[in-house]
Amino acid sequence: MNYSEKMLTIAKNSESKFKEKGSSFFGFAFNISSNENVNYELKNLKKNYYDATHHCYAYKINSGEEKYSDDGEPNGTAGLRIFNAINHFNLTNILVVVVRYFGGVKLGVGPLGKAYSTCAFDVLKTSKIIEFTKFQKIEIIYNYEDSSKVHHLTRKFECEKIIEKFDRTPKINCFIEPYKIELFKNEVENLTKGKVSLTAQNEEIYLELTKIKI
Repeated sequence: MNYSEKMLTIAKNSESKFKEKGSSFFGFAFNISSNENVNYELKNLKKNYYDATHHCYAYKINSGEEKYSDDGEPNGTAGLRIFNAINHFNLTNILVVVVRYFGGVKLGVGPLGKAYSTCAFDVLKTSKIIEFTKFQKIEIIYNYEDSSKVHHLTRKFECEKIIEKFDRTPKINCFIEPYKIELFKNEVENLTKGKVSLTAQNEEIYLELTKIKI
């Protein structure tokens, strides 16, 4: 299991513009979470900027997938420069596209790479960056007489998205930061003398704590 506890991404989509010797570069940054999001945004940009010379891009998804494209520009001058800008800000779940309109003057490999890099950096510098924390789902099965102890611990360990099911045996499904799971398990077993079952699930989510804390 991947224990990358924090994730930085952008709060909302943003744009920038850069000009170099007649060529216009338009930068776009998108908050994405899947390949489907990437394909959707690229399709829309290519439709809206159908007459552009190049649509170069790079993206990173929290699943570990990443890719960059020069879209016909000299190798290493566009996609990799955009990807390096993403890594500079340590961003994930991010797609950055730089759309170029050729201005009639060839820039040369060095200035061309710098232009793509500048445009990508500019669009990310103007973006609001937010931090998300990883939470993992756990299932807690307990007896009714231990309800107050279990609820106390879910508050103490700052569990999120708590769902309770009351049947013959009550059950709680919630999300907790992964490093806290063993601590929670040990404490609940001590308090209830081993009468509570806690099982870690495979489901994980990322939450922006500044938004969910009051």
